[in-house]
Amino acid sequence: MSFVDGLLEEAAARHGVPGAAVAVGHGDQLLEAATGVVNRETGVETTPESVFQIGSVSKVWTTALVMQLVDDGLVELDEPVRRYLPGFAVVDPAATEQITVRQLLLHTGGFDGDLFEDMGRGDEALERYLGFLGGHAQQIAPPGRYFSYCNAGFAVLGALVARLRGGTWESVLRERLIEPLGARHMALLPEEAVLYRAAAGHLRSGAVVRPWVMTRAMGPAGSTACAAPRDLVRFGRMFLDGELLSAESIAAMTTPCLTLPGASERGDGRRALGTEIFDWAGTTAFGHDGGTVGQSTLWRVVPSHELVIAINANGGNAPGLIDDVLDGVIGELIGVTVPGRPTPPATVVRGVPVEGRFEFPLGAYDVRPVADGLEITATPLGVAAEMDEPSTRRYIPLTGDTWITTEPDDGFYSTFTFLEDGKFLYGGRIARRVGG
Repeated sequence: MSFVDGLLEEAAARHGVPGAAVAVGHGDQLLEAATGVVNRETGVETTPESVFQIGSVSKVWTTALVMQLVDDGLVELDEPVRRYLPGFAVVDPAATEQITVRQLLLHTGGFDGDLFEDMGRGDEALERYLGFLGGHAQQIAPPGRYFSYCNAGFAVLGALVARLRGGTWESVLRERLIEPLGARHMALLPEEAVLYRAAAGHLRSGAVVRPWVMTRAMGPAGSTACAAPRDLVRFGRMFLDGELLSAESIAAMTTPCLTLPGASERGDGRRALGTEIFDWAGTTAFGHDGGTVGQSTLWRVVPSHELVIAINANGGNAPGLIDDVLDGVIGELIGVTVPGRPTPPATVVRGVPVEGRFEFPLGAYDVRPVADGLEITATPLGVAAEMDEPSTRRYIPLTGDTWITTEPDDGFYSTFTFLEDGKFLYGGRIARRVGG
């Protein structure tokens, strides 16, 4: 046993997490720990080999496949996507012709990114999804103007990879990354996951999430891949060891090229191609977070210390557990303090009041001024309406055009930033003002 075992077990108990696992690669050393159960209904114990849904950490794997295409001279990042994938289209004809591969990798394509249409489980799912986007992916902002988290864009990138490599996204990922890395505890389809000790997601009520699998068409964005933490560590070491990608592609995926609006959380605020870049008091890390319904993943690489950490959890207050375990590991092994999340200021200053309704595919925000702040009612739309209910929260000014909640949710405060004098509302995704 190592210090990681106690750290994980205590965090899981503190935050009511059914099951969790962590792997830490530090130089040539691998530390692993697991706690709890993968499924409260079956009582099956979590082990270091258990596989969890990794959510949007899949986007980094998809990015690596795209950069291999760049290394092989098959793709140029600043060329329009339609040069390589003629079936790609969004509703706006001009945007269809303009959106580039780089913009998809940076989430700056400007179109609706949360269109989770189920296109079946066959190999043609991605092709069907491309056809769906052409009639449904509305443009929110001009291509290249703003970062707005875009799952749909990574489905498009998965289709691009499949077309240029002559396979499916899953077959190409397995052939070009999973097998060369020796990642033996990784599943891309449900029929593969049943061969492992697979985690089930849990709602806050403790109920097991059903259905377990999401739509295959969004696999390249994060809907289907499962992995044990140790194989995410293998993936991180690929960047440290310079394997399977050119030095130029690794640099493009680990060097910041885009600064995000709003408040920094835990040192983030910049993006490279396919990854988030973190500044931890002068120590730079890169990585990505992932979340499916009831499952959460953190993946971080700290190049200067040859450190990779992967954390998985399957319910409860998973963000709280992940924060505690990350802080403990980073502090113990490299003596670095990870910055905290934003909190309300001690002295409230008056901000510029905003009023109106803002919408994006998964939600609507009704904003109205109140004493010393704003009241924002969030109403889930689409698939989000099946999992959440409307809520109203009060916000006060944090800095500039960024506002923060006055009360925490599970210990965390959320923020929103208004852009272009209130034309857009940004909270990781862009919501556009509607009705005037």
